[in-house]
Amino acid sequence: MVKIGRVFSALREFFFPIRGYELKKFLPLLLIHCFCIFNHYCLKNLKDSLIVTAAGVEAISFLKLCMPAVTVLFLFLYAKVSDRLQGQRLYAAVLGTFVLFFVFFTTVLYPFQDAFHPSQETIVACRRACPSLFWLFSIWGCWSYAIFFVFAELWSTFVMTILFWQFMAQITTVEEAKRTYGFLLVFGQLAVAAAGYVGGLASDIRNHVPKGQDAWQLTLNVLIGTVAVTSCLAMFLYRWVYRHILTDKRFYDKPELPGMRLKAKKKAGLRDGLRVVLHSPYLALLAILVVSYAFTDNMLENFWKHEVRICFPNPNDYCKFISRYTMGYGILSIVFTLFVTAIFRKFSWKVGALVTPVIMLLGGLFLFGSILSKQYYLSKMGTLGVFSFFIVQVGLAVMILGRSGKMSFFDMSKEIAFIPLSDDLKAKGKAFVDGMGHRFGKSFGSGFQVLILTIIGSISNIPATYDDVAPYACAIYMLFTVAWIFAVFRLNRRIENGKEA
Repeated sequence: MVKIGRVFSALREFFFPIRGYELKKFLPLLLIHCFCIFNHYCLKNLKDSLIVTAAGVEAISFLKLCMPAVTVLFLFLYAKVSDRLQGQRLYAAVLGTFVLFFVFFTTVLYPFQDAFHPSQETIVACRRACPSLFWLFSIWGCWSYAIFFVFAELWSTFVMTILFWQFMAQITTVEEAKRTYGFLLVFGQLAVAAAGYVGGLASDIRNHVPKGQDAWQLTLNVLIGTVAVTSCLAMFLYRWVYRHILTDKRFYDKPELPGMRLKAKKKAGLRDGLRVVLHSPYLALLAILVVSYAFTDNMLENFWKHEVRICFPNPNDYCKFISRYTMGYGILSIVFTLFVTAIFRKFSWKVGALVTPVIMLLGGLFLFGSILSKQYYLSKMGTLGVFSFFIVQVGLAVMILGRSGKMSFFDMSKEIAFIPLSDDLKAKGKAFVDGMGHRFGKSFGSGFQVLILTIIGSISNIPATYDDVAPYACAIYMLFTVAWIFAVFRLNRRIENGKEA
């Protein structure tokens, strides 16, 4: 790529260190990133609203426990498809598959769910016959919602992590990343806030439809329709980048376009790639960061949403509240991200990487402390609903701070840590550490919750809830946050010493 020295003032360097000619590359990538982020949070709010109000928050733990196996299956299918398709065609094939499913759910599975789902009487009878499988029967009673949940979860792994950020790592230098990644994150947070705003508007449809009409169906139509349109725009822009940006030597000067070189030689299989990742101490430390965040975020989110469901049992009300929460941390993330680029440029990588785990440690102590205090203060504060509303507000503040830190400091520190790796480790690290690591962390957190819910439920012979298992969850949560902070110090030492493998 063409090397150009400093061409703007110190003030311009701080606020907008992107050269004029670079806008041709930066703007389409920015739009693709914003579309991916916007769609991810629209789908995230929908999947939670569907499952939590239909089967309970506890059902999410059982679903996320299965996600690593599902992710491995999809990674295998992705590897097979990538053997036959390259570049923008691979992007369109993967993204198009997701969009087609969501449209199919909205137009067929949800409207005719009574024909597909077992009756409520059947589910109740099964629960009574086998109480230990209470939550599994709850999931079976709304299995199409569960499949929607799985596809929405996979979106972040395949569309955002593997397709977009791996592509960015292949076409971006470290110097470019330090100047541009912060702005990608800032505008990405605008997309998060926009998803929350649009989700809130779509949820308010219930106030403007005739009595007897399914307001939730209209909400699905609006949000999934928006996801489909913006995904098509992302496919068009991705193709344009391949044709007009990566053929310009100022932006990309490697002999092969991203994704093309692998076609000339036999690709490493899933097992071979995993072996390479596990033998790299650098990637192992990165994996600890990703797994720890996914685990702690999963724990906080599930325990908080247990209280949210008590306050908002209707799917439209629940989606509206979660959408406003999404808009809140999207806006706060913008504030965080305004400083993230300057912090990474002025201080060591360690300083920026420590922000998120410290927030999660302190916020977790505060939220779990509130939950553990429920029984003590319940008699003093009144009804369960009043105390649940208090915990919801506490959790709202903690979750907004934690997600804002993740989407600014954590994401940028993670992406910068990937850049010094070789092309081989970079590609495999994205697929295994970033993709499978995040999925494994969520699944491990869900597995722990499923285990303690099952054990406590078996002992008491009634279905256990999150209120019953909060003390055990708090203890292991703290262990993971401490391990996360320790891994940041170890990885920073390797980055400073230039040790990549």
